[in-house]
Amino acid sequence: MRIERLSATGTLRGLAELSALLIDVVEHGASIGFTLPISSEEVQSYWQKVAGDVAAGHKELLVAVDDRGAVLGSAQLALESRANGRHRAEVQKVMVRHALRGRGIGAALMVRLEHEAQAEGRTLLFLDTSTGTAGATAFYRKLGYTFVGGIPNYAANPDGRLVANAIFYKLLPAQGAVSSLHPFSAHEPAAASSP
Repeated sequence: MRIERLSATGTLRGLAELSALLIDVVEHGASIGFTLPISSEEVQSYWQKVAGDVAAGHKELLVAVDDRGAVLGSAQLALESRANGRHRAEVQKVMVRHALRGRGIGAALMVRLEHEAQAEGRTLLFLDTSTGTAGATAFYRKLGYTFVGGIPNYAANPDGRLVANAIFYKLLPAQGAVSSLHPFSAHEPAAASSP
């Protein structure tokens, strides 16, 4: 397995495989912004928007691929462009094919995403995930992310049921610097499945 950073052109070229990945994870219960039934048109439109964000420099898209180049998973980094937030980025839509979960693909994507963030001068990553089985709270805790809270009825899971989200962050050292992490005390949500 290798992790690749896709350009906008690469994203459009991989539209069919990226769409199949997204449909697979949503059909298996991942809460990543889509509900069932999910249409190919909706998914393709989403990836075209991602390609536009990549082209504009607002987003980075990483994919995990096997030796044949087949997409196993993906992850996104949304780069804040406003002057007061250029030190932070949001981790978005970490996806791994359902049949391949638990094999370290999601963790490998996250490690590379953190390196990409540091290369961009980002020292704060944040994300949110769904609570319960549709989210990945245990996964992010294992990777050193700190839970800060959640909002009841924040989003609908693929089955349409409203659930709370779980907000996490991680401080990254600046490239070449040693970080002094600021501890944040909060109760963590119930464990969930991991990508």
